[in-house]
Amino acid sequence: MAATAELEYESVLCVKPDVNVYRIPPRTSNRGYRASDWKLDHPDWTGRLRVTSKGKTAYIKLEDKVSGELFAQAPVDQYPGIAVETVTDSSRYFVIRIQNGTGRSAFIGIGFVDRGDAFDFNVSLQDHFKWVKQETEISKESQEADTRPKLDLGFKEGQTIKLNIGNMTTKKGGAAKPRVSGSGGLSLLPPPPGGKIAVPPIPPPSSTAIADHVTPPPMVKSSNMSSADILLDLGTPVSASKAPATTDLWGDFSAASSAIPNQTPQQSNWVQF
Repeated sequence: MAATAELEYESVLCVKPDVNVYRIPPRTSNRGYRASDWKLDHPDWTGRLRVTSKGKTAYIKLEDKVSGELFAQAPVDQYPGIAVETVTDSSRYFVIRIQNGTGRSAFIGIGFVDRGDAFDFNVSLQDHFKWVKQETEISKESQEADTRPKLDLGFKEGQTIKLNIGNMTTKKGGAAKPRVSGSGGLSLLPPPPGGKIAVPPIPPPSSTAIADHVTPPPMVKSSNMSSADILLDLGTPVSASKAPATTDLWGDFSAASSAIPNQTPQQSNWVQF
């Protein structure tokens, strides 16, 4: 505690060169002090006022104007309070409680000639104790924060979480499901929901193709039939009685070509055999 007191330094809050000091009569009621009851034209002492602070305590010091010797000192631990009181009939006069080194105290009256000096004196005390209140609240909040249990937001051993990304659910630390690849290494996407794959219609068989496609009649294989007979059977219809065989194998083809209607016979330089 002593080390903390040594580290505290004294700062000056306000200095006023002219202040009047009055001996005041004892208070007879709880109505407050009245400056009109004092001998305002005959102050008991005149000097300089200086307001300082050390830690959370403010000090009102009455000093000699020339030598700076301390005449009286009033420690103030809160404001407004019993250490400093305003009078009921003026804003330029106050009642302060002075104390000596032995602990003895007395109440005296002080007054300022200029109203602005009285305003500065009042504001300096208000600002100091406003700062004291803020420091007290900050220290209290820090002490409460130290006593609260700290939250452990880290992952425990073996603890996992799930992440939902669209329609895919993966587990932290796990591999995502691979996509199905078709031939050639290309990824195949699934069909959209509710959709159907359109199959191209099969064109009906053309009547022209059916008409052009003629199935030849079955041939009866015979061991006695030669290759020339097979060619003759394909070119001419089978008659009830076989025609006598001739040595001219090309005559049937010439006759067949002349039987085609609407076709003008062409002269040929080939000599028929």
